[in-house]
Amino acid sequence: MALDDSIWPTSLASLMAEIAIDGKSLTLESALAIAKGTATAFLPDKSRDKMQQSRDAVEKVVDSNEVVYGINTGFGAMSSVKIEKDELEILQANLVRSHACGIGERMDPEIVLLMMIIRANSLARGVSGARPEVVELILSMANARIAPIVPRIGSLGASGDLAPLSHMTLGMMGEGECQRFVGGSWHLTDIASAFSEADLAPIKLQAKEGLSLINGTSQMCAFLTLTVLNMETLALAADASIACSLEAIRGSHKPFDRRIHDSRPQLGQSISAARISELVSDSEIMLSHVDCDRVQDAYCFRCSPQVHGPVIDLLREVRRILEIEINSATDNPLVFVDVDGSAEIISGGNFHGQNLSLASDSIAIACHELASISERRINQLMDPNWSGQKAFLAKNEGLESGLMIVQYVAAAVIAELHLLANPASTSNVPVSMGKEDHVSMGATGTFRALQSSILLSQVLANELVCSVEALDGIAETPGAGVAKVSEWVRKHVHGLDGDRSLTKECENLSMAILDGGLTSIFG
Repeated sequence: MALDDSIWPTSLASLMAEIAIDGKSLTLESALAIAKGTATAFLPDKSRDKMQQSRDAVEKVVDSNEVVYGINTGFGAMSSVKIEKDELEILQANLVRSHACGIGERMDPEIVLLMMIIRANSLARGVSGARPEVVELILSMANARIAPIVPRIGSLGASGDLAPLSHMTLGMMGEGECQRFVGGSWHLTDIASAFSEADLAPIKLQAKEGLSLINGTSQMCAFLTLTVLNMETLALAADASIACSLEAIRGSHKPFDRRIHDSRPQLGQSISAARISELVSDSEIMLSHVDCDRVQDAYCFRCSPQVHGPVIDLLREVRRILEIEINSATDNPLVFVDVDGSAEIISGGNFHGQNLSLASDSIAIACHELASISERRINQLMDPNWSGQKAFLAKNEGLESGLMIVQYVAAAVIAELHLLANPASTSNVPVSMGKEDHVSMGATGTFRALQSSILLSQVLANELVCSVEALDGIAETPGAGVAKVSEWVRKHVHGLDGDRSLTKECENLSMAILDGGLTSIFG
């Protein structure tokens, strides 16, 4: 059976150099490419025209005596307070400044740029009432690699990611500090200097524009975008890890027989089993044990497609939800213009991130499960009863500890993941004098899911360290795919010739997995 390209994560290398931000065609990969500076973004004319139509509708309200929430009223619990026309620009600036009160560690500048691209794409859909110039400034900042300083904590995952997006918008207004990528690294500077160097000018927000910028799910989407891309890579790494460990304990290939999985045709399970089966194909290790009396391996080997597979299914669904979300209008109110030019401005709740929050809770649980089953395989690799080698794969048993504590570290990570697997979506704190009485806590959940994915990568890296070391002690050649994986691991972690600190090697291997190095060896 040949490797099927459709079951392997998509490479960023095939992306276009210039990407249209049109509110309907953005992908996770293209958004990340812009944030990383490997592609640029532009607002197409059709989207510009649609934005202008919705802006004209807002201007009509401003010029009339009509009172419309978000345009000429206060916000939240103060939505009944009418604001005079000559104070609307002050209203927008005050909204942004008052809401820019986030705390905590500062967001990574590339994640800020990712958040900005997603926000721009939402506005480019043309139902938010913002001028095209607003999106064009965001895209110019992204293309110039200017990322406002944004504290991570402050969003409740409903009413939009108000505090983080307010810090972003404050930067667009020319206030505060930013990180700018110059000369191959990020540098902290004031936003005014960065704008001047990039030949950009800050924007003066007009009616509704501040609300349109801060009232959306863009921070949640940014965290979840990185999480999904990480997890798609790690789902493959998990299958590669079990394949290596299976060969290292001379385990049975029979549980991966296609007929078993065709009898329970869950897509993710079938994909996982097919990957593992292909990775161990042409194995001399298996041939040398064709008459072995071992009937069944432990669940951590035999049931791995049934554990890994549901994660693949989950990721397919979360990607579907997320790619709809990043191409959606998530602010409030929305401006709908009919073909005859008539318009209606309607308040709703698209800023609520319950979908993203629930998805993030599921991913956090998935991270724990993939790590948990991986650690059980590490345990068997350390045990002479299963590996047939010295305890902990030490070269000098007793005098040396070998890879004993590599398993301990994996177990410690699982304790971290167990805590992180607690749901964020079940926490609710009513705010704004009870008017905003149910929130998703999706910003907390999505950031937690991203951290969980990074921790998972370390457990899988530790398993690969152990399985490749065990494979070095077996005379027969493993499956063709496993041999490729083993060769790649050895570029990052050298074989044991005695006890040594493995911290840097294990961490480097983890990062190499997340960077797509393992995926790339299969083309």
